[in-house]
Amino acid sequence: MTFWTYILRCNDGSFYTGHTDHLERRIGQHHTGQIAGHTKHRRPVTLVWSEGFPSRLEALEAERRIKGWGKPKKLALISGDWTLLQLLSRNWQDPGRPSTSSARTDMGDP
Repeated sequence: MTFWTYILRCNDGSFYTGHTDHLERRIGQHHTGQIAGHTKHRRPVTLVWSEGFPSRLEALEAERRIKGWGKPKKLALISGDWTLLQLLSRNWQDPGRPSTSSARTDMGDP
């Protein structure tokens, strides 16, 4: 059995990411408003990306990972732009920049 992670584009331009074991049926449910939540009042929806996985756990993990992404990264995945996706996946913190999470900086009095 194949489990699917998918991304829908809603009529307001937002994205919805989910997973299922029956892709066609689930998309139909989103189209008819049978699924409460994000897509119900943002129809029609369009399937813009999907990928099959051998287990539900892998599909769920992919869904959770993608839900944490910003719109530019989702657009790179949808368009298959692997170079941009890789760039957007990097940690952009400047290694020369001091961290402020410890409340310490190299500026000012100790």
